[in-house]
Amino acid sequence: MSSIMTDFTPISIADKQQLLATLCEQLEDAVFILDADLRYLAVNASYEMIIGYSETFILGRPLGIYAAEFLSEEERVVLKDIIQQLDINGFYENDFSMPNRYGQVIECHMTYRKICIEQRVYYACMVRDMSSIVKDRKQVAHLLNYDQITGLPNRKVFLSQTSDLLLDSYQEVVIVRLNIDRYRNLASLLGPDDINTLVEDFVSRVKDLKLDNLHCFSHFGGDDFALLFECTDANLIRHQLDSLMQMCERPFSLNGNTTTDTNIYCHISVGVSYFPENGDDLKELLAKAEKALHYVKQQGGDDICWYEATINEATDDSLRLEAELRDAFNEGQFIPYYQPKFELKTGIITGFEALVRWQHPTRGLLKPHHFINAIINNRLSFELFSQMAIQIAKQLAIWRQKGFCQHICVNADAAEFSHPDFFDMVNRLLKEYAISSHQFHIEVTESSLIQRHSNIRQKLNLLKELGVFLALDDFGTGYASLSYLQEYPFDFIKIDKSFISNITTDHIQRAIVKAILDLATALDMQVIAEGIETEEQRDVLLDMGCQQGQGYWFGKPVAANVATEMLVKQYAS
Repeated sequence: MSSIMTDFTPISIADKQQLLATLCEQLEDAVFILDADLRYLAVNASYEMIIGYSETFILGRPLGIYAAEFLSEEERVVLKDIIQQLDINGFYENDFSMPNRYGQVIECHMTYRKICIEQRVYYACMVRDMSSIVKDRKQVAHLLNYDQITGLPNRKVFLSQTSDLLLDSYQEVVIVRLNIDRYRNLASLLGPDDINTLVEDFVSRVKDLKLDNLHCFSHFGGDDFALLFECTDANLIRHQLDSLMQMCERPFSLNGNTTTDTNIYCHISVGVSYFPENGDDLKELLAKAEKALHYVKQQGGDDICWYEATINEATDDSLRLEAELRDAFNEGQFIPYYQPKFELKTGIITGFEALVRWQHPTRGLLKPHHFINAIINNRLSFELFSQMAIQIAKQLAIWRQKGFCQHICVNADAAEFSHPDFFDMVNRLLKEYAISSHQFHIEVTESSLIQRHSNIRQKLNLLKELGVFLALDDFGTGYASLSYLQEYPFDFIKIDKSFISNITTDHIQRAIVKAILDLATALDMQVIAEGIETEEQRDVLLDMGCQQGQGYWFGKPVAANVATEMLVKQYAS
């Protein structure tokens, strides 16, 4: 025993440290060391393999690789809990699903320890890969990192790939953010199954384009997508985006589905930023692409915008406009102006079309083109319709007391019929103000019926049961006018002014109008010609058999008191 002890040579501190360091480096378990600010100081080879990044890339980065603003809410909560437990107990242990560079999710058991050496704080962590006990690791990774409808990588994967590209690329990196226009309306009209089919078809078409220089096509959810390009010149991507816009000019067919049987025109809004022109920081570039996207949507959508500094001013303006719009609703600044409709033969006023005006406190009376896109983009359409309908109901009640029987027609977008309160609101107004239902007309623009759904037909039929008259506005300017007449219970057809402007000299316009008049007669519908600006136009229409019309030759839109005076004069004569 003493001989053995005599032969024993204690290991030196230097050798011990070298052996432990070698052991740590060769361990199958992953190990990493953080400084007091939770930044990587060292990692072993196993951790490099698990996380998918080299030690050179990781060193100096925060735990989680990316800044806190790019982490999910759940990840932020976990990180906060780790810090608190280490500060209090000096120890933390838990199971994690840790995504690596390649979008895979590694099931890990992690153990953190707080270590102080010469008054400096370090945190050592051992990571044990537990993925072997997860039966379907690929499925878990897909659920966490890919959209379940389209199979595309999600926002987190997109950010990861973009960050990597910005670090490694010596070329220009282009970030494209795009939304499907009017998605909420489409989803409401089509229902969950058909809207998912539409999104899947959209994604399939984008993939079929085989866009050059594309690194990542990502689905953030719903109507929200992103594209990542790398090329020698960002201007090369303009052609790629043009082909994307042209793709949307072809209708999407939903034939064969259970809830709809029609073609849908699916347009998009696109915002673009790129490195190095717009910066070199991922957060900044993404924010600028989204600002450009927001700007397009504020302008009505269906367009592409490359970020530039002036967009910041436009964004500020749009935010101010939204605030003003909400104040306008609260203060009742939206008012109807009434454009008269006449019998062409006698000049008798048969009714009025209510056109919205904004009595702005500083800018005066504004026409719709100043604010209607902002109303749509901020999803205030139903609120606007409601305020207009209430004022119209009150006006009809006043006219009824005076013995006037003329109707008032209010415009509505087809999507507004999907609002759960639409029918109840109209029904309530008719009862509350004791209005004859035939005096309350609703006009639906043909273009808004492109996204058709059985729900619209149901709502229109309910309105018909109340006795409300329905008019199809802008007839002839859309894609499937005849099918609308067959499908929906309209009482009136309004011929768009584009067919009236040259009717006195253009034989083609006359032929189209005559065909519409004959069709309406066959379907037992009435016709109103819009945009009559001359006596000659009135005479041609009258000779063709058109009985009603409106336009500046008869009268411009006027305030309620002026419209009332017009009726008083008519009844007095």
